[in-house]
Amino acid sequence: MTRTAGPPIALPAPALRAGRWIPDGFPPSPEGALAQLVAFNQAGMSGGDPDTYDRAYAQSALPGASSVADSGLHVLLHEFRKAAQLASGDTTDGLTVRYDVTHGLIKGTADAGRYVVACTLGQFTADYQGQGTSVGVGDCQALRWTGNSWRISPGARAAYAPSAWPGTTEAVDAGYRPLSGAR
Repeated sequence: MTRTAGPPIALPAPALRAGRWIPDGFPPSPEGALAQLVAFNQAGMSGGDPDTYDRAYAQSALPGASSVADSGLHVLLHEFRKAAQLASGDTTDGLTVRYDVTHGLIKGTADAGRYVVACTLGQFTADYQGQGTSVGVGDCQALRWTGNSWRISPGARAAYAPSAWPGTTEAVDAGYRPLSGAR
């Protein structure tokens, strides 16, 4: 019998909003906050460029949120590009980068459910000129319900996420559960 942290978390679908790069309009629930974080992370990590992630963060954060430079995913992308000797913002033939979110965690809620600390866990895969790597990477953000959408909350950043390979004992011990539904 395989040990789990609990049943899958069902992610709701976004209420698509015209002109939005990152899916938006998730419901005012902890699962809606987690779904918004999944959408933000997958859009921001697309292509493996810190500039793309920074743009996604700027679009997703409320005024007073912690600096994007403090985000673990921003640091990961910056260090990845530095190790590959690729400048931020440069397009590079032969580079593919994906962040496939497979698990999530709702660490807690406050303010009658209008404040949620949610975490994603997925596999970060990069391939450049035939050389590839994959790692399990987590991300936690404090999210605030604005009345019509979830945004990264003002104030101190959420504690860094536990990173583990999705589905491992370490991921289960951290509380990550598989995700189902819209992604």
